[in-house]
Amino acid sequence: MKAFVFPGQGAQYPGMAKDLYEANDTLKNRLEQANDILGFRITDTMFNGTDAELKETKVTQPAIFLHSVVLAEAIGEAFQPAMVAGHSLGEFSALVAAGALSFEDGLKLVSQRAMAMQRACEANPSTMAAILGLDDDVVEGVCETTEGVVVAANYNCPGQLVISGANEAVEAACAKLTEAGARRALLLPVGGAFHSPLMQPAQAELEGAIANTSFVSPRCPIYQNVTASAVTDPAQIKANLVAQLTAPVRWTQTMQQMIADGTSEVVEVGPGKVLQGLFKKVDRKFQVSSASLEVAE
Repeated sequence: MKAFVFPGQGAQYPGMAKDLYEANDTLKNRLEQANDILGFRITDTMFNGTDAELKETKVTQPAIFLHSVVLAEAIGEAFQPAMVAGHSLGEFSALVAAGALSFEDGLKLVSQRAMAMQRACEANPSTMAAILGLDDDVVEGVCETTEGVVVAANYNCPGQLVISGANEAVEAACAKLTEAGARRALLLPVGGAFHSPLMQPAQAELEGAIANTSFVSPRCPIYQNVTASAVTDPAQIKANLVAQLTAPVRWTQTMQQMIADGTSEVVEVGPGKVLQGLFKKVDRKFQVSSASLEVAE
């Protein structure tokens, strides 16, 4: 059984998706359609922008979504998933690729999500930090006993957990976790506390947009971040997408569940190879690969 997985924020790079744009008119037209939907030429920044320009919130999330979804379209018949999943933002890419959501609606929701998250970040100065080399329960315990808002946000793989919250609380938790034996406790260059209670204003904004968007059952189960389990019901998918903004990304648990449910191979669809590396952290012998344009040619 083959699973297809879709990356989240941080996978962007200058020149992303340019090969797709230049491959054929169908893919070029799809990317031009995105420019029209967004009301600005995101492709110009994707192809020629600097790292700093690609990190702008209104660009980053739609850019990764576009690269991922258009690549899934490009590989055509090679996209035959038994299951799909996406890391945070990547959940939207997975849903569009699996047919639960239209390309246009998916792009609009991703753009709205990005801007709502940006506004929430500006309202509450906050950050995230990667904690390496500790068991999850140790990190969770420190977060629970640290004053202020700080929570476990991204369970990326065994021994790698990202915490999220108010600046002072995250810094205090990092100091405690270093004392507890963390190999590293590294503040991340992000705009704010994603997947924490500080994203509640963004959650409220996105809830209305998702409620007014049409979803159908995907062609295969999607393993969503909030539950780390297979979901096909459109109403449940929508509820989980809303909850995702303030809930942790349970990617470790998602990978473990997909493997337990029978996947023997994972293909990463989108920029970068981060998710392949995380699967290898769960099982070094696991078969991973990147979707490539060459498959479609």
